[in-house]
Amino acid sequence: MLEQPPVFGAELRRLRMSAGFTLTRFASSVHYSKGQISKIETGQQRATPEFARLCDVVLDTGGTLEALAPTRGHRRRTGRLPVPDQAGVMHEIPTERPGDAPSPPPSRRQLMAAGALSVFGIGPTAPPHPAPSDRPLLDAYRTLFDQYRRIGQMSSPRALLPTLAEQTSALRGLAARTSGRTAAGLLNLAARFAEYTGWMAQEAGDEAAAARWTSHAVDLAESAGDRQLASYALVRHALITYYRGESTDTIDLAEGALTSGLPPRVRALAAQRVGQGHALGGDHDACMRRLDQARDLFGLAAAETSEPGAPVLGPTYLSDPVSLVTGWCLVDLGRPRQAADILDAECARLPAHALRNQARYGARRALAHALAGEIDHACELTGHLLRNTACVGSETIANDLRRLARVLARHPSRPAYQAVAASLTAALTPPEL
Repeated sequence: MLEQPPVFGAELRRLRMSAGFTLTRFASSVHYSKGQISKIETGQQRATPEFARLCDVVLDTGGTLEALAPTRGHRRRTGRLPVPDQAGVMHEIPTERPGDAPSPPPSRRQLMAAGALSVFGIGPTAPPHPAPSDRPLLDAYRTLFDQYRRIGQMSSPRALLPTLAEQTSALRGLAARTSGRTAAGLLNLAARFAEYTGWMAQEAGDEAAAARWTSHAVDLAESAGDRQLASYALVRHALITYYRGESTDTIDLAEGALTSGLPPRVRALAAQRVGQGHALGGDHDACMRRLDQARDLFGLAAAETSEPGAPVLGPTYLSDPVSLVTGWCLVDLGRPRQAADILDAECARLPAHALRNQARYGARRALAHALAGEIDHACELTGHLLRNTACVGSETIANDLRRLARVLARHPSRPAYQAVAASLTAALTPPEL
């Protein structure tokens, strides 16, 4: 029985010839060398899902080739990160070792059950408003939370995680020693700290810790009378499945937070994530529809008057998140030239201090240019963004850097590649723990 690579190669050759493409013309269209394509067609070299997506777009084959391409494995770092147990007590546990089965996040059913009152539009829709006399204390912790998020844009998640865990525990303990609206306000802030800690755990490469922290955030928010965070948790867990390459799970999880009774911002973030799931699955039209929906919902969210002092859910420091995500999705959809045009414009608008965002979208921007065949420009962009990736230590950004490294490595004789090759390799070498 033939394995997948020869089957893929034979089908690629058949579809290429049926569409009237010579090897030279096709190589120019997908920005691979004739030698590389010839090796893939004859089964001497394995095709990547990324190459398959590019071929599907050029040949207009609707995902036929992507379905035949072998999938990549998922790599996680090793180490010890703080996680809460069911009582909220912090522990250090080993993260999963490479090759372990991935620890799945809570199922959609479990999360929807946890936040069922919110999902179905029943019960309280916001935490109780604290009394005016409590505001200075809550404002101080809110300011502290904003500062930690700002620090998170400029530092390694592993350096920040212990402090975030301690702040979450401290807020939870302080709430236990107070009562009424003050306790609810402190618990709600503890929930936001826990949710952000989950994101930093994912950035550190620990999916299991990210899932535990997100679930802990839901528990804290529910104790404060806020069940909306359970729905947003669906969006967060969908990000875990997105980076695993699981398009169906990403769509299913995020769609659970598109219920009309939820705040527009939560629904906007959910619609964006659904769009990313469709992009991962190769469905251009479904992706664009969801991103259009996200843009409309962000407009509604901007027009709403939010609770004074309430932390903003989701990414900060993005002036136009939908445009950035559109460029992001077009890379997954095999349309790198369109993606590069959008990401060029949007990356120029990112704040100078938002190093994590600059590295995240900068890596995707360099990848888009590389996939579009602009190797020298992609190498130039790579040299600039590596200065930021070294600071922020993100495993999710490293996903794109690995993809970028594979594309650039196809051009080993290019002086521009030789100038960045060593730095790119060093950036992808895990630190000793």
